[in-house]
Amino acid sequence: MARRSVALLAVAVLALLAASASASTWLDDKFKTRGDVRADYDKSGHLVSSLILDRHSGSSLISKEKYLFGKFSIEAKLVAGNSAGTVSCFYLTSGPGNGTDHDEIDMEFMGNTTGDPVVLNTNVWASGDGKKEHQFDLWFDPAADFHRYTIIWNKKNIIFQVDDVTVRAFKRYDDLPYPDSRPMEVHATFWDGSFWATRNGAVKIDWTKAPFLTSYRGYMEHACVSKGKGEKSDCDGGSEEWMDRVAEDDDRVTIAWAKRNCMSYNYCADGWRFPKGFPGECARN
Repeated sequence: MARRSVALLAVAVLALLAASASASTWLDDKFKTRGDVRADYDKSGHLVSSLILDRHSGSSLISKEKYLFGKFSIEAKLVAGNSAGTVSCFYLTSGPGNGTDHDEIDMEFMGNTTGDPVVLNTNVWASGDGKKEHQFDLWFDPAADFHRYTIIWNKKNIIFQVDDVTVRAFKRYDDLPYPDSRPMEVHATFWDGSFWATRNGAVKIDWTKAPFLTSYRGYMEHACVSKGKGEKSDCDGGSEEWMDRVAEDDDRVTIAWAKRNCMSYNYCADGWRFPKGFPGECARN
């Protein structure tokens, strides 16, 4: 009986090690790192990548590949306590700069003082045209546990989801800018956004609480890897799940719920920002 117990224990240990090795590939295989990035396993055997922010630097994960359309998701556990001035992000970008050749799709988590909601800022840039933010007060404590954040990007629309709940869909119109031609990298970052993040920059980071930590795990993608200029992208076997995905009735219900109960900023209602008229998609949506 004792030998059998030892054998069973050995099998269990090997299975756990195999699971751990498998879990590590999302970080090792998919991303490069910058700054202070630490990797460890949680109690459930998930590989957790912890990004550190201090006075000297933030940190980031940057995909090794570029993609032209896909479904991208990650679980994040954000800064505990006073997170004012910090910004944790999960986003796609075609590269640095805000020029006419720049595209970007953002999910940015704007830190706040203890007890106040963390704000999720969603935004879309196309050919350097941005300023399309919808902001939502998260309806849970994003530092208490991991939650999944998802971007679905195809030729028809961009869908933003929190724990599989659709909070926004940005629709493509043929006569308006839309990110549909520039391959983009996936980034997960943690940085000092004191100039902007909390109450329009009025509340800065309290550096006496540094270093700060935000954690990511469970990265998943179903996407088309860009093969370079003039070459067709290589799409994985899961593309049928998202390639033609658009906002349906269930999505419209949750979008309306998020707008009614959680939205704290809508660019299509900011007349001060657009004194000459709102962007073209505002009237159509």
